[in-house]
Amino acid sequence: MENAGFILDPYEKPALVDKKEPPSPPALPCPASTSHHGRTLPGEYRKRGRFCMYDKAKNTLERLFDEGYRADVTIITENGGSIYAHANILGIASPVMKGMLKQAKGRGRQRSISIRGVPHDAVRVFLRFLYSSCYEKEDMEEFVLHLLVLSHVFVVPDLKNICIHNLIRGFLTTENVVDILQLALLCDAPRLSLVCHRMILADFREISTTEGWRAMRQSHPVLEEELVNSMVDETNRQKERNRKSKERKIYLQLYEAMEALVHICRDGCRTIGPYDKDLRNSQSPCNYAACKGLEQLVRHFSTCKLRIPGGCVHCKRMWQLFELHSRLCADSDACRVPLCKNFKVRIRKQSKKDEIKWKILVKKISKTKRIGGSPFFSSPISSYS
Repeated sequence: MENAGFILDPYEKPALVDKKEPPSPPALPCPASTSHHGRTLPGEYRKRGRFCMYDKAKNTLERLFDEGYRADVTIITENGGSIYAHANILGIASPVMKGMLKQAKGRGRQRSISIRGVPHDAVRVFLRFLYSSCYEKEDMEEFVLHLLVLSHVFVVPDLKNICIHNLIRGFLTTENVVDILQLALLCDAPRLSLVCHRMILADFREISTTEGWRAMRQSHPVLEEELVNSMVDETNRQKERNRKSKERKIYLQLYEAMEALVHICRDGCRTIGPYDKDLRNSQSPCNYAACKGLEQLVRHFSTCKLRIPGGCVHCKRMWQLFELHSRLCADSDACRVPLCKNFKVRIRKQSKKDEIKWKILVKKISKTKRIGGSPFFSSPISSYS
């Protein structure tokens, strides 16, 4: 009701209102939310904009399982044991359970299914996981193998991954690795199978004497044969790796000898060097590891009376180093290593067989140094240009 500039509301006290300026609207109410203005309560987590009380929901589901409130399924276990459960939860958590429940027979709405071959307590831990996706650490340590089988049979991938993770992290030993390998193959767990296989190859001698290996020999002779063949292949691969490692070490030593040879002939080292340089005993220490041994070889070569090729073993090695250097040297005209240019001319007259051998050696030396992370002969060659 309107009167002389006043608006009268029968439910409120009169208020003075200006006709020219309308009253400002009241503030909008805050939207209802469980976040309590952005603060997260204990046990609450947020996912995709939704807030959930995870601990409370978990506790509710576990109570539902423990108390069996309105349970409509009976799980028959070993030794006549029984566990009460709910068909809706089991069917959602496991497609295999869902199919079994459809075919299960029972009076009225009460149905029963059988899970045998594993301990009663292991089945109970498995069913609890289907309700709350939780497990106790002690239960996992005790029933991890049974839970792996149950998770595979009833297609519960989350539990299966948890079991595999726990087995890999701390359950495998030399005594049980063969048994777990067989179980991993049966349960289609390739990651666990690979870890077991590697462990067997790494400690084959001890594991092949265990009781698990002897049992496998009787029950799965084909698997034993495959493991033995794998061990033979691994041994051959290890020998090949050792051979290549020794070859790389030799090629790297030859490379270092080439660097030291250029260093001695160009700069001089300690008391040996080019004729046009005076060497002092007080000079800085040499950075070339192969220099000391090569220095002794050069001194022997300079004084040996049988230094013709084939006359002395040490001199023969020196001739080979000179020839190898000439094949690696980029500029023989500027090189100060003795006989470098002469060997370049001699290379053209060599037989094709010898030429192939030297090319292979040079290629392997260069490849070995590139693997080490630096270009071959870069510092000596750059000084010649």
